[in-house]
Amino acid sequence: MTTISAFAATAALVGEPARAGMLAALMDGRALTASELAAVAGVTAATASGHLAQLTQAGMLAVEKQGRHRYHRLASPQVAAMLESLMAVAGGLENGAATRRPRVGPRDAALRRARTCYDHLAGEIAVGIADSLVASGRLDLSDDGAALTPDGFAFLRGIGMTLDPPTGPARGRIFCRPCLDWSERRPHIAGAVGAALCRWCLDGGWVRRMAGTRALEVTPKGVQELSRHFGREL
Repeated sequence: MTTISAFAATAALVGEPARAGMLAALMDGRALTASELAAVAGVTAATASGHLAQLTQAGMLAVEKQGRHRYHRLASPQVAAMLESLMAVAGGLENGAATRRPRVGPRDAALRRARTCYDHLAGEIAVGIADSLVASGRLDLSDDGAALTPDGFAFLRGIGMTLDPPTGPARGRIFCRPCLDWSERRPHIAGAVGAALCRWCLDGGWVRRMAGTRALEVTPKGVQELSRHFGREL
């Protein structure tokens, strides 16, 4: 069981503004260099190096070496889920309890529409896909858990998604789980199923990455195909 001291130490690591900025920059699933993360956080290279060492030692970041370069990325989907949940809570605090109908999540419309949440989709599109699968009886989804039904597994495989069953290569991670969406405040799909769905959308050209942000642009082809598979509301 997590001790209070470990819990407090984790919160303190995330709570420092420069470290929080670096972690947020890695939420799109990319691996970035120390100099790139220093620029994001607005700190010197030496300061960034110290912050990155602390995050790596705590198990929040993993380091990949390629030639002379060292790339930092989030260590696991669990770290990304923690950050997304903190963003959801922080958004509510920022808007203030006195606001009757607060704007939730990012102000950027593109981020609200579609974005990456580590290795899976988030935003209106992601929640819409989850809603469609639930309505069609292909996904059992609640705040506590998520599971594809046999029909849901067959459906996703049938539209071309590469999806390993829980007993296959994906057994090292959670197969399907809910993730509270930062902007929609309702769950989208994470885990191996969420990652496969994100790859399917990117590889098919339904969405494409936007430079300098984790927002995703839904292409005209994507609007047509996502609506065809998941319903007009997308």
